[in-house]
Amino acid sequence: MTIGDPSWFETHASRVVHAGYSTVRIDTVGLPGGGRMEREVVEHDDAVAIVPVTDNGDVLLLRQYRQPLGGYILEVPAGTLDVDGEEPEACGRRELREEIQHEASSWTWLTTFHNSAGWSTERTHVYLATGLRVSQMPDGFEPEAEEADMEVVALPFAAAREMVGDGTLTDAKSVIGILLAEPHVI
Repeated sequence: MTIGDPSWFETHASRVVHAGYSTVRIDTVGLPGGGRMEREVVEHDDAVAIVPVTDNGDVLLLRQYRQPLGGYILEVPAGTLDVDGEEPEACGRRELREEIQHEASSWTWLTTFHNSAGWSTERTHVYLATGLRVSQMPDGFEPEAEEADMEVVALPFAAAREMVGDGTLTDAKSVIGILLAEPHVI
């Protein structure tokens, strides 16, 4: 075997230790030198993040409570691919309506990234949404938990980009989305 050969890291055992919103499993993995190690892996649905930019150049962000941080954070609208068979762009369209009550006439795929490849299976598909217009929430959708306490914040795109640069805006999907959207909007 050569360095970089993933067969060095054969999974010898795997056990689920938690099943809920995410599944946590512990894998026992063989090492190149013959030993073994345990790695915790969080299995989570993929997600979609949307950078919605208005015709006047504002980006629409959400001020949302996040329990792991113990407070509110500014971030782009996003949601999980938790509807069977739903494609990422369709999920983005749904999330845009649910979270900020807007639709977009133009969608540009910016990237797909692994959120934290060292411990999670989750990937996020990032889109730029333009040609925004106000819409209604989808029929039957009722905001719950953190979604019931979100505030839409409109910022000039340049101000949001500055917040990325000075460390004020720290949410990974938002940082990635704003940086990749910048050439399309400025």
